[in-house]
Amino acid sequence: MKSNEVQSEPPARAPDAPRHWSNLRWWITALLFFSTVINYMDRQNLSILARTIQNDLQISDMQYGYVVQAFLLAYTLSYLFAGRLTDKLGTRVSMACFVVWWSLADMLTSLSRSVVSLGVFRFLLGVGEPGNYTAAPKAVSEWFPARERGLVIGIYTAGATLGATLAPPVIAYLSAHFHWRSVFLFTGSLGLIWVLPWLWLYRKPSEHPRLSDEERKLILDEGNSSPEDDAMPPEGRWRHILGRKETWLLMVSRMITDPVWYFYLFWFPKYLTDARHLSLAEVGKIAWLVYLAADIGCIAGGYLSGILIRRGMAPARSRIWVMAGAALFLPLSPLINSASSPLMAVGIAATAAFAHLAWQISIGALIVDIYPKPVVGTVFGLVAAGSGLGGMISTNLVGRAVTYWSYSPVFIVMGVLHPLAFLLVRGIQARKPCVAPVPVGQ
Repeated sequence: MKSNEVQSEPPARAPDAPRHWSNLRWWITALLFFSTVINYMDRQNLSILARTIQNDLQISDMQYGYVVQAFLLAYTLSYLFAGRLTDKLGTRVSMACFVVWWSLADMLTSLSRSVVSLGVFRFLLGVGEPGNYTAAPKAVSEWFPARERGLVIGIYTAGATLGATLAPPVIAYLSAHFHWRSVFLFTGSLGLIWVLPWLWLYRKPSEHPRLSDEERKLILDEGNSSPEDDAMPPEGRWRHILGRKETWLLMVSRMITDPVWYFYLFWFPKYLTDARHLSLAEVGKIAWLVYLAADIGCIAGGYLSGILIRRGMAPARSRIWVMAGAALFLPLSPLINSASSPLMAVGIAATAAFAHLAWQISIGALIVDIYPKPVVGTVFGLVAAGSGLGGMISTNLVGRAVTYWSYSPVFIVMGVLHPLAFLLVRGIQARKPCVAPVPVGQ
C-alpha cells in the first residue's frame, strides 16, 4: 500500500548571502596604512625634486620657501574644518573625498609654470592632506575595541615614515628616466587607485554585509562600544568639545611636543652635515636609524597600552602610563650635541624619536577613548591644528637659534618639552566606566 504522505517540495534556495571575511578590521587597517604611505609620498616629492624644479622654472630659494609656507599654512588651517567634515560626511565618504582632492592637487603640480602656480597647487595639496589624519582615527573608533586602538593608530602612523623612506629612491628613479612633471602624475595616481578598494570595502560594522558574527561581537559587544557612543552629545558638538578641558590640554600638548618630530624631519640631517661635518653619503648611512626607531615607536606605543588594557587597566589610564614612560626618555636630547661620535648622537636621537612617536600615538588613542564617535574627527582636527601651529613657530625659532647661536639650545629645549606637557595631561581620564578586564589570550 502506497503511503498517502505527501512529500513536500524542498524549499527554494535563497540567494547566497555575501561571504564573511575573517579579520575584516585588519584589512581596513592595511588600507589606512597605505593611505598614509601615499600621503607622505605626495608630500615629499616636491622637496626631493626641488633643485630640478627650481632650475626649470627659475625659482629662487626664497621663492621656494614661500611655496613650502603655502603648503604649511593650508595644512594647519585645513585641520580646523577637516575634522568637522569627517564627522558630517562619515568616514567612508570623507576619506574618499580627501584622497581624491589631494591626489588631483598633486597631479596638477605637473602643470606648474611659475612660482605662483606651483604655490597654488601645493596650497591645494595642503588643504586635502589633513583629512587622512581625521578620517583614519574615526575609522579606528568605529572598528576596533579599546585594547587594539593604540596598535592600529601606530600601524597607520608608521606608514608616514615608510612613505618618507620610499619617496627618495622611487622619485629619484622616476625623475632620472622621465620628466619631473611625470613624477607628480605617478604619485597622484596612486591615491586615485587606492580609493577604489576603500569604497568597495569600507562600511560601518553595523552595516557591513561581510562582517562575521564573531568579529561583530568583538567590535560591538566587548564593553568598548555602546549606543551612546554613536549619539551626538546633548549639549551639541562644539559646546561639548570646547567645553571640555581635555580638548585644550591635548591641543597644547601636541603644540608643545610635536616640534621635536618636526626637528627630526627637517633639521636633523642638516645638523649632521653642519655640526658633525658628515658628507651626504655618510648621513644616508646612519640617519635612517632615527626614522626606523620612530616606526618601531609607533607600533610599540600602541601595543604596550593594549597589554595594559588586557590586564584590566582603563584605556585612558593605559595611554597616560605609556606617555609617562616616553617622557622619561626625552630629557636625553641634550646629550645628542655632546655625544663623542656621530653614531652615538644618532643613537640618542633614535631613542628620542622612538619615545616621541610612542607619545604621539598614545595621544591619538586617548582622543578615541574619551570622546563620542560623532565628534572624534572634529577633535582630531583641532588637536592636530595645535601640532601644525607648533611646527610653524618652532621652525622659525630653530632657524634663528641655528643662525645666531648653535644647535645646543635647541637640544636643551627639546629635553624639557615632553615632561612639561606630561604635567598638563597626566590627570586626563575617561568619563565612561572602566571596561571589564579582557583575559589574556583572547
